[in-house]
Amino acid sequence: MHDFLFQGAVFLYTLATAGFLVHVITLQKRAEKVATAFLVAGFAFHTLAVAARWVAAGHAPFLNLHESLSFLAWSIVGAYLLVQWRYTIKALGAFAAPLALTVMVASSLQPRAILPLPPALKSLWLPVHATICLAADGVFAVAFCLACMYLIQEREIKNKRLGAVFKRLPSLDTLDILNGRCLSYGFLLLTLGIVTGSLWAESAWGAYWSWDPKETWSLITWFFYAALLHQRLTVGWRGRKAAYMTILAFIVLIFTFLGVSLLIPSLHSYASRFK
Repeated sequence: MHDFLFQGAVFLYTLATAGFLVHVITLQKRAEKVATAFLVAGFAFHTLAVAARWVAAGHAPFLNLHESLSFLAWSIVGAYLLVQWRYTIKALGAFAAPLALTVMVASSLQPRAILPLPPALKSLWLPVHATICLAADGVFAVAFCLACMYLIQEREIKNKRLGAVFKRLPSLDTLDILNGRCLSYGFLLLTLGIVTGSLWAESAWGAYWSWDPKETWSLITWFFYAALLHQRLTVGWRGRKAAYMTILAFIVLIFTFLGVSLLIPSLHSYASRFK
């Protein structure tokens, strides 16, 4: 059942992505409404898929790359829908939906076998810690999309190309303000994720911090976003600098999420965890 629901979510996200691209090309309001409907339906299918896999496995579905990528895509769509519900930035769908679909396709290419839960992970901290961390990643992904939109819009204005692209994107002030708010919420979630991970480590292994590669890179990622927010609040970083730093921080976050998990042996490595 969870595989059927997962495939249904991929199909609906594909239709939503196509609809948002049609909207941003033609500016047809109906295309945006249809795309949003497909995305909401896909999100509902995706939510049921995660829940069904949780029930089938008997534990939180965060043990392999398929499950983690799937939940990351779910977080991206959820964060986008919240932003869309609150601020109605229609062009954002043309950036967020393809990103979520790409993550879903990557998830669909991974082995989907349900793995047994290792003794060290049998804790309520697993769903708490993993959910908060992946939710932070989803919010930062939306901030990344807003930063890309800002740079595109700024380039249009700088080159005095006030044509099709300029009309489709919000103002620079709107994009910068929303970027700052997403960074703030994402940073709060990331901080909670690191704290809950430390509490879990203490209960499981007797130490709050062990300088595991994933822990180290999570701290590096936290410092990147902390520096960005510090510069925005105290030095007044806005606009292009903040957008470039948001993109750089997101690249570091992706390496922490994928690179460290796949390339560096650690307690969080997908390759070594079940040897």
